[in-house]
Amino acid sequence: MPSEKSYELYKVLKEKGFHEDLCKEIAYKHMTTDYTATRMLGYLYNHESPSVELVVDEMIAILEDRERFRKKHEAEEANAAVTRLYREGLDTDDL
Repeated sequence: MPSEKSYELYKVLKEKGFHEDLCKEIAYKHMTTDYTATRMLGYLYNHESPSVELVVDEMIAILEDRERFRKKHEAEEANAAVTRLYREGLDTDDL
């Protein structure tokens, strides 16, 4: 479900003159979190009239950054679990 920022992003994309289908695709399918929508809004506010190619390229870069962050967070959680296992050992009562 799109966030509040996604609705704002849709509006800004429309104001910049992009086709409605592209605006919906970006705002409601790909930039559906406050984090991604806010990043895209920042890009749009700092560029007067970006081309479709530049906007799509920025969207892809934002999504790749988010995926890298997600994987990093997942790896940190796994590492913390292994560290707890080494420190505390296995609880053999659960076996």
